[in-house]
Amino acid sequence: MFTKQFWTDATERAAKTFAQFYVTLAATQALNVFTMDWRTLLGVSLGGALLSYATSLVSAQIGVKGTPSLVKE
Repeated sequence: MFTKQFWTDATERAAKTFAQFYVTLAATQALNVFTMDWRTLLGVSLGGALLSYATSLVSAQIGVKGTPSLVKE
């Protein structure tokens, strides 16, 4: 959990989660782009990324040691 590889993998997962939240929420308001609440959109996306980091930290103790994965290989 304290390796560079762990944090690289966890950051990749968090970035993907952020993008998924962002795209999904933006798509639901796509026709309303001029009145979209950008702060809420970014805040919810950031919250998803933080939850992804938390999941990675918990997963480090369950799956393959030293990785943010829940699955054992």
